[in-house]
Amino acid sequence: MPGFVPPLPQQPGRPPASGHMIVCGDDALARRLAVELRYIYGERVTLLLPPGRDPSSPETPLTQRGRAAALFGRMSAAMSRAGNGSGTTGGNGATGGSGDTNAGVEAVRIMEAPEPSDDALEEAGIDRAAALALVYDDDERNIRAALTARRLNPRLRLVIRLYNRKLGQHLEELLDQAAAVAMPGIDPALLDASTTVLSDADTAAPALAATALTGSSKVIQAEGLLLRAAERPPPRSGERADPGLCTLALLSSTTNDPAGAEGSDSSGDEAPRLLPDERAVAETTGRGTVVLEAISRADPARSATRMGGRGAPLSQIFSRRLRWSALGFALAAVALVIASLLTTKDTALHSAYLTVLDLLGMNDPAEGAPPARQIIQILSGIAGLLLLPLLIAAVLEAFGTLRTASSLRRPPRGLGGHVVLLGLGKIGTRVLVRLRELDIPVVVVEEDPEARGIPLARSLHVPTVIGDVTQEGVLEAAKVYRARALLALTSIDTTNLEAALYARSVKPDLRVALRLYDDEFATAVYRTLRTAHPQALTRSRSVSHLAAPAFAGAMMGRQILGAIPVERKVMLFAALEVAGHPQLEGHTVEQTFRAGAWRVLAIDATPPADRNPDLAALPPFDPEGDATPPPSGLVWDLHPGYVLRAQDRVVIAATRRGLAELLRRQRSAVPGR
Repeated sequence: MPGFVPPLPQQPGRPPASGHMIVCGDDALARRLAVELRYIYGERVTLLLPPGRDPSSPETPLTQRGRAAALFGRMSAAMSRAGNGSGTTGGNGATGGSGDTNAGVEAVRIMEAPEPSDDALEEAGIDRAAALALVYDDDERNIRAALTARRLNPRLRLVIRLYNRKLGQHLEELLDQAAAVAMPGIDPALLDASTTVLSDADTAAPALAATALTGSSKVIQAEGLLLRAAERPPPRSGERADPGLCTLALLSSTTNDPAGAEGSDSSGDEAPRLLPDERAVAETTGRGTVVLEAISRADPARSATRMGGRGAPLSQIFSRRLRWSALGFALAAVALVIASLLTTKDTALHSAYLTVLDLLGMNDPAEGAPPARQIIQILSGIAGLLLLPLLIAAVLEAFGTLRTASSLRRPPRGLGGHVVLLGLGKIGTRVLVRLRELDIPVVVVEEDPEARGIPLARSLHVPTVIGDVTQEGVLEAAKVYRARALLALTSIDTTNLEAALYARSVKPDLRVALRLYDDEFATAVYRTLRTAHPQALTRSRSVSHLAAPAFAGAMMGRQILGAIPVERKVMLFAALEVAGHPQLEGHTVEQTFRAGAWRVLAIDATPPADRNPDLAALPPFDPEGDATPPPSGLVWDLHPGYVLRAQDRVVIAATRRGLAELLRRQRSAVPGR
């Protein structure tokens, strides 16, 4: 493969260098993370993979080592092209044509082991490593390996992938306590960064959910505030685009070309331009933009809602036909009461009482009564005959509804404007929660009735279709011809593509978002779908591509608040301490801005002693004692002349390469880092 330098075989007596990083995993995230650390951050990396085929990609004949090598080759070539195009060197990285890869030095040390056991971790150099990432798709394996690693090296920085949020919080506290016991007097800041628990599903879900919604914003959370990055179309002739608070990116020049492709790192001049300066924004025409909108407050009490509202409403217990029948009977009874009132000149209460008795067949015959009263009694008796089957039908329907209350709902007849979500694995489940938080109607399609997200869909009363999405009739059952968007989030690229193509044949203008791992495959798919359906919106997303930057930032000891996709590129939002960064400390906000690399968005005005160490978490408050959460310390309306001080903490938007350069400059400026 062009530009690929194969990893050197492991040589006896050549242990990993001190301060290197270890990545352990069994899927795409592990390989993406190794790529980020090696080719973006310039770190020495050991990748520990299980032997044999990749079970999540049965259509690929490559082994784990072969898949990793192929990815490293493509990434090396892309980084070389990007580096040569921008003239940027990356220290120890493989950028600018001067990195270790082009020099023939081992790019990534690849090892194979069935489990991250003591022997495997020791062979990988755990005692000399600076950081370890455990990103297996099995929470139990990651927990077991984390406990082993903390015992072998108490000073190790751990980054752990866990789907279970509550368990992750407890594990993080436990491992931090173990590090504090092993290293008395450790700096609290270092202790806070010693263990980080992340979820790739939580990182990617907001971006995937936003992709399916017209005009929606990509959302990042910081200290209870929501950063909204909205995608806007190119301005018309004579119009000027609204920059919002600032322009974060210019979309690729091919977005309006039916035969164009989504831009990525290897798209050259046609690629999206992240963090452009004002001059570039003013001079560029025909490109859409991604802008930072006004900041709003998150609602900590908000949770996913049921499709049918709270509880079990009558519409879910009794059918529409039965409800209309009951309404007709009630109107007939009211008419009889009114007729009795008018003809007999009796009181309203007594007229209603006699009518009810007549309906139930409990009254004496109206012998000797006026003819009007006798006629009303006969009509009431006839109406009463209809009451018995109505009551029986109501009992049977209620019994059937209660019996099937724990079963999955079918899509209702009149449903429309919903999102069809394919796949209820880890990613699909988190996206479902996100869509329901936004009150977006969803219909789920899942082949496995025992899938992870099925209980959640049942509890939220989300309509679910069980079946193979590639089989005829399954998407029709999900009402795809009335849907607003299709989210294909299964773990197999070809299944997602097949579902998207079939859905487009049913509804050509359907908005489609595909989960695709391979960039080259995604480019070909995007170009073909845009050519066949130029008026429909198509997007492709890679979960590992969205999540890897957050894991890599945690490996470097930095907090990544989130990542947003800009076509096939990724922009990061990170929290940084200004101290030790020569590119930030002592410079004004305007001077710190570097086009295409990073931009300071906000400053944390909270005193250092009172700061929340985790900006991504909602600040704690008592919703019963105080209706509003405490105000955020983040200041967004920064004056360009404000000088950043060493004690400041800032929120920045950065490219992956820009953040890597900031960290490299910090290490070179501070001895011992």
